[in-house]
Amino acid sequence: MRVFLLYFDAVEARINHLIHHRFHSLTGCSNSPALLSEHWKPINRTQLETLILQQYSHGKFYNLVKNVISTPSVLLTACENLRAKNHGGTSSSDSSSLIDSVSKRFSVKEMARELREERFDVESCCITVLPSRKKGESLVLPNLNLKVVVEAVRMVLEVVYDKRFATFAYGGRVGMGRHTAIRYLKSSVENPSWWFRIRFSPHMFCDHHFRKLSLIMEEKIEDKLLTNLIKRLLESEVLRIEFGGCSMGRGFPQESALSAILINVFFNGLDKEIQDIRLRMDEENPKLDSNELLSSSNVFRKHIRVYAIRYLDEILVITSGSKMLTMDLKNQIVKFLEGKLELKVDKLNTVIHSAVSEKIDFLGVELQAVLPSVLHPPMSEKAIRARKKYLKQKEAKALELRNARETNRKKLGLKILNHVFKKLKQSNGFKFDFHIETEVRDIFRAWGEEVVQEFLGSLEERQNWHRLLSAGDFFYLKSIRDQLPHDLVDAYDQFQMQVDKYLSPVKIRKALEEEKQHVEEKEMKKYSESTVEDLTKLCMKVAAPMHLVRKAVKMAGFTNSMGRPRPIKLLIPLDDTDIIKWYAGIGQRWLDFFCCCRNFKMVKTVVSYHLRFSCLLTLAEKHESTKREAIKHYSKDLKISDANGMEEIYFPTEREIKMMGDKNLSDPKPVDGVLSMALIRLVSDEQFACSCIAHFCDRMDVVIYRIRLLQNRLNVNPLNEEKWVPRMGAIHESLNKKCLPLCSDHEEIKFVFLS
Repeated sequence: MRVFLLYFDAVEARINHLIHHRFHSLTGCSNSPALLSEHWKPINRTQLETLILQQYSHGKFYNLVKNVISTPSVLLTACENLRAKNHGGTSSSDSSSLIDSVSKRFSVKEMARELREERFDVESCCITVLPSRKKGESLVLPNLNLKVVVEAVRMVLEVVYDKRFATFAYGGRVGMGRHTAIRYLKSSVENPSWWFRIRFSPHMFCDHHFRKLSLIMEEKIEDKLLTNLIKRLLESEVLRIEFGGCSMGRGFPQESALSAILINVFFNGLDKEIQDIRLRMDEENPKLDSNELLSSSNVFRKHIRVYAIRYLDEILVITSGSKMLTMDLKNQIVKFLEGKLELKVDKLNTVIHSAVSEKIDFLGVELQAVLPSVLHPPMSEKAIRARKKYLKQKEAKALELRNARETNRKKLGLKILNHVFKKLKQSNGFKFDFHIETEVRDIFRAWGEEVVQEFLGSLEERQNWHRLLSAGDFFYLKSIRDQLPHDLVDAYDQFQMQVDKYLSPVKIRKALEEEKQHVEEKEMKKYSESTVEDLTKLCMKVAAPMHLVRKAVKMAGFTNSMGRPRPIKLLIPLDDTDIIKWYAGIGQRWLDFFCCCRNFKMVKTVVSYHLRFSCLLTLAEKHESTKREAIKHYSKDLKISDANGMEEIYFPTEREIKMMGDKNLSDPKPVDGVLSMALIRLVSDEQFACSCIAHFCDRMDVVIYRIRLLQNRLNVNPLNEEKWVPRMGAIHESLNKKCLPLCSDHEEIKFVFLS
């Protein structure tokens, strides 16, 4: 055994050496300073995984800061990711321009050396934004150097932990966003009986939480430099994690990009505990096959299942068992959270609800267990009549097209025959090179086959011709048949056999009757299955909280007290394009966010009516015109001409909104941030000596925008849910009235100062 272990260690060392040599040849990472500046370039995901796996030994990762995070290529990759966020998530393939832009701002080589030697000063890279009010609290934001380091740490932790997270852990993961979680609820959860949502009392991530986090990370990562770096980020308040808040996973300035990964790592122990509970429940209540049940039994056995969904700090647990079982499960989870993770659970709001009779709010939508017939209701009598009317109109249209095609075919055939005879007449019986006879023969053969197929498919035509060719013929009389030649009688009998074979309506009538009977049986089977499902099955209904959407629309000023669209005077100083883009940003994000809901049609109405006409009224108010004149100038699609006279459309058109549905799986962009803030353009003739605030943008032709927050304009505290929309996040109040320089390439970015 000892010899085997020594052999295994030797093989592992050899593999690590080969990976080390290969990867360092790609990235130019070497101990030699001369090679450090020659081969700098960003790396892809595969190369990053290769470099991280090189540090894996005996079940742990070692020295990730020294050998991975502080690598110049990894830092450049972090810079590329930050720059890609300013271009809609697409990164540029030109690495030389990125290196030039980075070298103007800081030295990657010096940053890498400071990280390896633990000399990187986190506190000096922090920017404190003072509040606009005297009693408000300040906000600490990282500068560009610290953003790069935070992004590099996030990339490394994502590679280490992403495949180790539970399948029901969503948020902060690639392809595991809100829509994916909701799709899982709609497609996988069956027969829910009881559910509860874990709610936390608002509290910050403190030192004792970090000690728990460091112990969890030490199970997979052995790196004191990484632990100290994360601790300094928390102490400097650049990394803020608030449990029970409403800004988690929204992309707000007060939330770092690294926090989502750390939350998933922190709750990984809870995820494993829930997995063990689910496995134990499946073992105690195995799912029986339908063949194992007695055929004479009329009892439906209900399989007890436990479902769980966690999106960062939002946890939903669903059971198909009894209320006592659900209560025991809730007590186990609350005990784990309060005992091992030392979190403050809001026990007053962490209660068990009936999945059938009560709705529950989760991920910004409302969930309820309903019968399958509610999600897929049968057609009403009015809809059936409308469908029959549509089918009749369709048949009439098809008959009209067929008659028109036959008429055109007759005219075209006569023209072809006239042309053929004219050619034959001109040839005077001699051969010519253009053999049109073959092509004409092929055309007429194709037409003839099509006519025959249509004729054989018509029951009425076949029946009519069969009656004409076979009814009342004197050839059936024996006295007549004996006096006729046998060849004529045999030819007639063969002819009648072919008539019966191809024109007899009995077979096709039988086939139509069988098809009709099959359709009736299929409908009956479908009805019986739907009836049984309504008695034995419950599905998940996902709906948008329309009362909260209407409250948000009214609070933001899109509608008046009567619920009708009104202009927003705060946006009047903006250009027409900026006004339309602001409305378009809110409308598109609402459509993306609620596209998987059952009542998505109502959200479409809010966007297509309230937001569209509020935008038109704002434009009319700005230009001192009427709504009719604004519609005539911009049209209902809010078209606007650019400098070259080309019309552009930013707001979703009515046709696009009508065609939208449950088709998007991507994680939607933040919703509340665009609604709760507005960027007001400042008019000034002065030339500002500052570059665009977007990451690694060197353009100096900028326009200054001022941030105006909705909660400050309304003088409302976002924590007061009676006046604010519940569960709707809010941007930190210290950013109110702060100015942002933006170039023309990044004017559409609403959160360019985020990382």
